Amino acid sequence: MSGGSRVALVTGGSKGVGQGIAVGLAESGWTVHVSGRDRERLQATVDRVDAVGGTGHAHTCEHTDDDDVRRLVTTVHDHAGRLDLLVNNAWAGPPMNHVTPEKFWERPLSDWDTLIGVGLRAHYVATHVAAPLMIARRTGLVVNISSVGTRAYLHSTLYGISKAGLDKLTHDAALELREHGVTVLSLWPGLVRTEKLLASGVDNIAGVSVSDTETPELQGRVLAAIAADPDLHRRTGGVVITAEAAAELGIVEPGGGTPVSPRRMFGGGPIFPPLP
Repeated sequence: MSGGSRVALVTGGSKGVGQGIAVGLAESGWTVHVSGRDRERLQATVDRVDAVGGTGHAHTCEHTDDDDVRRLVTTVHDHAGRLDLLVNNAWAGPPMNHVTPEKFWERPLSDWDTLIGVGLRAHYVATHVAAPLMIARRTGLVVNISSVGTRAYLHSTLYGISKAGLDKLTHDAALELREHGVTVLSLWPGLVRTEKLLASGVDNIAGVSVSDTETPELQGRVLAAIAADPDLHRRTGGVVITAEAAAELGIVEPGGGTPVSPRRMFGGGPIFPPLP
């Protein structure tokens, strides 16, 4: 990726995975813009970004509103005259029972509005706005935060549909953007040790122990290393599994140690590879 002060937008950056990504990028000196609805939480992310050597900016955004998402992306781009990295992480999942998951016909149809309306549509809209801005500079990286739920049953049927849709978005957008020098990837974290997960009291999800979960910050460290790869574009269109990329790139958790690949959750097998 080209030189200069690198600029990232992390949607849904007020907590959890989004906040961890922002902090992990900031450790490598990125300027990180984060978006969400809660101004106080966003400021907490900015404070953490600044504390580790990055530069943080907070933007309130209603990610169910296409116009608000469009305003967000253009504002971030115009602030620095560039957008090197868009991380599509905004997500609004309904409450779920991780111990005995309800079947899809037992769930309300309104699940669609969050898992697809935010978790898929908002990603598409942000990418739609960012693509021409990146094309103009013939460089840029879009990362969709997806999940092993694309392959393994995780949380709910609709959760898997939303994540599979994200991976297809990654593949096909990468195909259309390839000739313009813009890279698109899906990132699959394993189970992530978020505040919400730790507060749930659950000791395992889908057979994976909470002790084997990853930190949110590891996701940002991996993305920072991938974005710095001069041969980044070779990965376009593919899925990157956080734990496997960490092993490949020699990245460890903030407290040391190495994460466990979630491939065991779906028994191995194919994922979207990079474009041929």
